[in-house]
Amino acid sequence: MSETPWQRLDPRMLLVYPVTEIVKYIPVLLGSVIVGTTSGNPLWSLIPVLLVAAFGVLRWFTTTYRIDADHVQLRTGVVGRRTLSVPRPRIRSVDVEADLLHRVLGLAVLTIGTGTDTAKDEEFKLDALDTSRIPALRTELLSHTGRSEERPADDATPVHESGVEIGHWRPAWVRYAPLSLTGLAIVAPIAGLAAQYGVLEWIVKSAPAQEIGHDSVAVVALVIAAMVVLTLLLVSLAACGQYLATWYGLRVLDNGSTLHLRHGLFTTRQITLDLARFRGATLNDPLLLRAARAAQLEMIMTGENPRQKVLPQAPRAAVERTLDELLRTHRRPQLTKTDSAVPQGISGTMLGTVDLISHGRAARRRRYVRAAWPVGILLVAMIVLALVEGPLPVWIWVVPVVFAGLMAALAEDRYRSLGHRVLPADTGPTWLITRRGSLDRNRDCLEAPGIIGWTIRQTFWQRRAGLATVVAATAAGKKAYLVDDIPYTDAVALIDTVTPGLQGHR
Repeated sequence: MSETPWQRLDPRMLLVYPVTEIVKYIPVLLGSVIVGTTSGNPLWSLIPVLLVAAFGVLRWFTTTYRIDADHVQLRTGVVGRRTLSVPRPRIRSVDVEADLLHRVLGLAVLTIGTGTDTAKDEEFKLDALDTSRIPALRTELLSHTGRSEERPADDATPVHESGVEIGHWRPAWVRYAPLSLTGLAIVAPIAGLAAQYGVLEWIVKSAPAQEIGHDSVAVVALVIAAMVVLTLLLVSLAACGQYLATWYGLRVLDNGSTLHLRHGLFTTRQITLDLARFRGATLNDPLLLRAARAAQLEMIMTGENPRQKVLPQAPRAAVERTLDELLRTHRRPQLTKTDSAVPQGISGTMLGTVDLISHGRAARRRRYVRAAWPVGILLVAMIVLALVEGPLPVWIWVVPVVFAGLMAALAEDRYRSLGHRVLPADTGPTWLITRRGSLDRNRDCLEAPGIIGWTIRQTFWQRRAGLATVVAATAAGKKAYLVDDIPYTDAVALIDTVTPGLQGHR
C-alpha cells in the first residue's frame, strides 16, 4: 500500500500570512519606523516589515499535512521542524473559523480538538483551507463517531441537510446581553489602561471638574448620576456589540451522532462535537438573567470545554426547548403524570422545568446563619468605632439594617434555588438534576452512566445540622457536580437510586 502523500495548505494563504504576521508584530514595527525616522533614513523601517512578511511566506512553504487511515499529521517549522500526530479515534471536535480576510478569500481555519489542554503552539490547526473542502474533511475526520439514524422531526422542528435544527438565534435576544458582565469585562481594561496613562488625572484636574467642587450638593449629585448612567450605557453597548459579533446567526443542528454549531458576524465559527461524549447539560441563569426570565445553555461533555455554550443569553422558554431537544435521544421517552414510572411530584416532562425536591428547614436555617455573619461583623465594627471615636451620625446606623435586609433576601433566594431530583431509568439512562447558587445559579442535568464516583462530605456545622454535600464525580464538564446541604439520611439513598448497588461511604 502506498503511503499517503503530504499536502500543502491553500496557496491563497500567501496573501494572508504576511498580513497576519505584520499585525502580530505591530509594536516592533512601530519602533522600527520611529528609529528609521529619527536616523534620517526611513528606508531602514522597511527592513523589519519585509522580514516579517517573508517569514509569513516561508510558513506556507514549510507547512504540510496528511490524513491517513489511522492518524492526522501536521508538519511545521521554518528553522526547527516539528511533526504533530493525532490518532483519528482521539478526535473529539472539529472547529472551523474564518475572519473577514479569510472569508474574502474563501478560506477557513480548521482546528482539531482531542479533549486535552494544549498550549497554543501545540494546537492542531490547518490555517487555512478552501471552504469548499471543509464539509467533506470534517465528515472524514469525524467518521469514527458513526452516524446514527436520523431522528424524526415534528412540524415545529425543521430538518436540514446536516441534521435537525434544535435552536437558532433571534435578533431580539440582544436585549439580554447587558444582563451579563461581558460589557464590564470589555470596558474595565480600557478604563484601567486610560487611568494608567494619566487620563483620569487629567479629567480630575480639568477646569470643568474643578468647577464642580464649588457647586451645590445637588449639582454634584447630578454629575455623579450622569457619570453612572454614561458608564452603564457604555457597558451595555459593549456587551451588545460583543454579543452580536459572537452569536449573530447562531444555528444548532443535531444529526444524532454530532452536534453542529455555526455563529459569528465578522468572524464566523463552526463547531462540530461528538455526541458520543455527551453526558448532560447545564441551564445557567444568573440573578439578572433570571429576573428577565432568561438563561443560557451549556453542554456537559468529556474532553471538551467545561462550559461549552450551546445557546447564549436567550428567553428561558427557548433555552428549555433546546435543552429538551438536546436530551431527546439521550433520555427515556416522554412521560406524563399518569405513567407509573414517574416519581410523584414531577410537573413536566422537560428536565429544564421538572420540579425539584427542596432540602428542608435545616438547609434554609444554614443559609440564614451564613448570611448573618457579615452583618454581625459590620455591626461589631461600627460599635467598636463608636466607642473609640465617639458617637456616629444617626443615619449611619441605617447601613447595617439595609445590609441585613439584602443578606436575608440573598439567603432566601439561595435556599429557593437549592434542590435536586433523580429521574429513574425507564428505557434510557437515569438522570441526576441538581441546582444551586443565587448570583450565579446552575441547573445541572447529568446522566448516571457519566458518573464515575461519589463523595459524601460533611463539615463540622453540617454534622451538627444533620446535612451533607453529595459530590458526583465525572470525567465531563466541571468534573464534580454537587447536591448541596441534603439531609444526611437521604444522601446514601440518593446515590443508590442513581447508581444502584453502589453504597456511599463517609
